[in-house]
Amino acid sequence: MELSRLPGFLLRRALKSVVVILAIVVCNFLLIHAAPGDPAMVMAGQSGSADPQYMEQLRRQFGLDRPLIEQLWIYLKGVLHLDLGFSHRQQVGVAQLILDRLPATLLLTGMAFAIAISGGVTLGALAARRVGTWADSVITVIALAFYATPLFWVGLMLVLLFSVHLEWLPSFGMTDPGLNQEGFALWLDVAKHLVLPAVTLGLFYLAVYARLTRATMLEVADQDFVKTARAKGVPEGRVLRAHVLRNALLPVITFAGIQAGQLVGGSILVETVFAWPGIGRLAFEALLARDYQVLMGVFFITSVMVVLFNLLTDLLYALIDPRVEMA
Repeated sequence: MELSRLPGFLLRRALKSVVVILAIVVCNFLLIHAAPGDPAMVMAGQSGSADPQYMEQLRRQFGLDRPLIEQLWIYLKGVLHLDLGFSHRQQVGVAQLILDRLPATLLLTGMAFAIAISGGVTLGALAARRVGTWADSVITVIALAFYATPLFWVGLMLVLLFSVHLEWLPSFGMTDPGLNQEGFALWLDVAKHLVLPAVTLGLFYLAVYARLTRATMLEVADQDFVKTARAKGVPEGRVLRAHVLRNALLPVITFAGIQAGQLVGGSILVETVFAWPGIGRLAFEALLARDYQVLMGVFFITSVMVVLFNLLTDLLYALIDPRVEMA
């Protein structure tokens, strides 16, 4: 990778990313407004009044009485100024609402991603090294089981085992309610609450990385440069680490870059099951309340994160494999 090409590469990718994000914003806006239901009726019902005059007032207040194309233009101008609108349900700005919830989601997805990558690559490498043995069969069966099992079922089973039966870990929330904790005690409490949702979210992707690592390592192991290294007398451990695993990680990194962004969106189910106060649960609550501004804000933030993760993946790809050109 030539560092002199880095600024031009980043500039081109940034321009393309802006176009992609704007296209996503438009699609999200149109899809959400195509959903059935009247937000003004929902807002009126929450306030305890369904008077037609009051509903008309709400439509004027939130711009719902304007043509769809005009609403889209107003929303796009707001997004360009980082104004994501106002939540009628929470009575607070959408940007502030998301910023308050985003750290919890990043903590959950970051831990789940670390579990998935470290566990998946380790198990995949072990299965590839012990291919055809009982260890390979056990890892393959476990990976397939985690991949095929619904996340919500895994989460509920973990709650029943570790929270209800063994009473080792808390089952819901991010901290124990009613306790005014600070410092290390607070971090320890958050860590205990983080274990079950992070493991639940990470197990599915762990299975994917384990299968992918095993398959790519077996494919790389049959290539000529690996056979040459063995013929030269290079120790088997070094062959696996420096030649097989390093080249096998390239497709894993590509897939991980895509999945890293999807983890944020995929956390909706896990956050709902474990009552984790992140943007996934916020999106679910906004969907039930027909809070369109919050939904579009969450979709916008997750879209930006997906684009940034893909850009980071391209950079890591070029760093790991010097043969890759940043064109």
